[in-house]
Amino acid sequence: MAHEPTPSSTPHAPRKSDGLLRIALALFAIGFVAIVAIFLTPVVSDSEPGLVLYLIALACPIGFLLGIVAALRQGRRAR
Repeated sequence: MAHEPTPSSTPHAPRKSDGLLRIALALFAIGFVAIVAIFLTPVVSDSEPGLVLYLIALACPIGFLLGIVAALRQGRRAR
């Protein structure tokens, strides 16, 4: 008798939302590190954080919003 794999044990192909979630997590992490660097810059040195650091910090809310979009898209497919 052949053993058929159960649906929970079969590997699923990566979906487009999985890639979107990975991008969202990466953007959020990069933005979070930039925010921490903004607060640590005056402590470590006497200079103020540069404009580039503030622009990189904008990746945090963008990643957060993309994460919400990815979660909503995955929730629709699960139904």
